[in-house]
Amino acid sequence: MSSKVTAALAGVLTLAMYSGLGMAAADPYQLNLPEPQTIIARQIYDQHTLALWICLVIFIGVFGTMFYSVLKHRKDAGYKAANFHHSTTVEIIWTIIPFFILIGMAYPATKTIIAMKDTSSPDITIKTTGYQWKWGYDYITGEGEGISFLSALATSKAQIENKESKGENYLLEVDNPLVVPTGKKIRILLTANDVIHAWWVPALGAKQDAIPGFIRDTWFTVDKPGTYRGQCAELCGKEHGFMPIVVEALEPEKYAQWVAEQKKKTAVAAVDANKTFTLDELKAEGEKVYAGNCAACHQANGKGVPGAFAALDGSKIATGPKAEHINIVMNGKTGTAMAAFQHLSDVQIAAVVTYERNAWGNTTGDVVQPSEINELRK
Repeated sequence: MSSKVTAALAGVLTLAMYSGLGMAAADPYQLNLPEPQTIIARQIYDQHTLALWICLVIFIGVFGTMFYSVLKHRKDAGYKAANFHHSTTVEIIWTIIPFFILIGMAYPATKTIIAMKDTSSPDITIKTTGYQWKWGYDYITGEGEGISFLSALATSKAQIENKESKGENYLLEVDNPLVVPTGKKIRILLTANDVIHAWWVPALGAKQDAIPGFIRDTWFTVDKPGTYRGQCAELCGKEHGFMPIVVEALEPEKYAQWVAEQKKKTAVAAVDANKTFTLDELKAEGEKVYAGNCAACHQANGKGVPGAFAALDGSKIATGPKAEHINIVMNGKTGTAMAAFQHLSDVQIAAVVTYERNAWGNTTGDVVQPSEINELRK
């Protein structure tokens, strides 16, 4: 009977190892951490692997001894149970060995944690703000200083509602990725506009909470060009699963080109803020802003969600005094889920208010110009 049990255990272990090796060969990171792309991520990966090996050795040692004792020294083989109390020597040994194991694991882990917190002397500093439910990026210092944009989910609603087949990067794609150069130390300053979020990109070894009213930071230096994906790692509300992070690392020359392109767009936007737009122009732009910022709560048809999010179609706000409508979009409403949207540009706020007052069943005919929004900011 014992030989059959031993053979069965050996067979199960062999099958498990074979299956694991097969999956690892197909995709070595499918059941593991992503391939590390920064020095911190590599240290995290190496310590994770070291801890797994130590756990494996302990597992084999403990369970191997246990199963051997059960099978070899069983009663029907003629063995009698030993009668003893304790051994001081053994107790000292099994206290000292774990102590050294913990020291061996704690030392490199402590070095990594200290390195993770060293955000001094960055080449580029980027302020990252969490919103429900998107990310805002402001390049504070270094090459790209002055660039600012929002990054929101790019996966189509049809895919989310299972009306279309899901893409390769389902729920992990954005309209505007965070772009950084390779080989440069990037410092990320983190805060939030509403609730607690968390900025997490596993391949970069970066994870830090974004807390309203506080500034926290992290850093990374990307080794090679590529696209690295992450997510908000703090439960932050209804659309928590829909605020991915995409970091696009470019070679320094290509990054410089990207910066130049963004500067041109910023210059154009600054000119547009003083331009007088037609109703149709504002509605067209406002529809895009609404889809990216408002539709998640108020719905694409403006009907809202009864009991949770107010309807805009026919509402007193969207059909009442223009000033009240602008105020609630810019400053939000205390005690409700309506957040402030002052981070949007003058053109975007003017466009979305104009759109909401002239979409669906709303036909006020009102036009809000960016210059009006600019005056209210002063």
